[in-house]
Amino acid sequence: MAMALSRLSPFTSPLALASRSFSTSRTDQKNMVLVDGVRTPFLMSGTDYKNLMPHDLQRYALTGLVNKTGIDKSIVDYICMGTVIQEVKTSNIAREAALGAGFSDRIPAHTVTMACISANQAITTCLGMMAMGVYDVCIAGGVEFMSDVPIRHSRKMRQLMLSANKAKTAGAKLGLLAKLRPDYLAPELPAIAEFSTNETMGHSADRLAASFGVSRLEQDDFARRSHIMAKEAQEKGLLTDVIPVKVPKGRTLSIWIMVSEFPPSPDGQAEGRFIKPTAH
Repeated sequence: MAMALSRLSPFTSPLALASRSFSTSRTDQKNMVLVDGVRTPFLMSGTDYKNLMPHDLQRYALTGLVNKTGIDKSIVDYICMGTVIQEVKTSNIAREAALGAGFSDRIPAHTVTMACISANQAITTCLGMMAMGVYDVCIAGGVEFMSDVPIRHSRKMRQLMLSANKAKTAGAKLGLLAKLRPDYLAPELPAIAEFSTNETMGHSADRLAASFGVSRLEQDDFARRSHIMAKEAQEKGLLTDVIPVKVPKGRTLSIWIMVSEFPPSPDGQAEGRFIKPTAH
């Protein structure tokens, strides 16, 4: 996803100019304008996008935004993107995606993270900068890539490997090898739980639903309605913000794959595919 934002001076009438000296309100404050936005087709993880990297998807969105709007890249002052699971090789996805999309290396770009509203945080970051008069034209967006999440060695294994870099003699290296235990080889998967509380997103959702009295059936009905409306919008050609993506050595994706390959049931009823949440 990528959005172009601009700070524009509003039209000031002669009457307003004449009365400016008698008013304490600001009439020269510029408006924040959302110029346009695009997004790449949404896919299930481990499918067509699996050989890409997160910044590749963001680069596609940036390129699509430029092609759609015809914006001059040189007038862009700032680029900000949001993401949750960081790719260790490209921790600043905004920077790598911008360079890949042909933006100047003189344009500052940085990445923010705030769980599921990371992209929203990127937008408000740009708006804050423009509101303060720092920048006039910004691009904000976000990306999430679950097809190749970073999986680390265990902490004990990492410590052993770091110690091996300092071992100079064969005896020292053999001594470290002797310390290796089978449990050292167990990988560390990225957690979907909050670090400080160890609460998962599902638990948070359950607590929120309970607080507002939203039943599981109501949640399922809302989800089904969302997919039905998305399918109808796609069939009517209303998803004009979805840009085509040509996957290297793969097919060209130009529709919302999630809707086309996994449509709602014909009778419009939610099927029994939902997992009952565990007690907590």
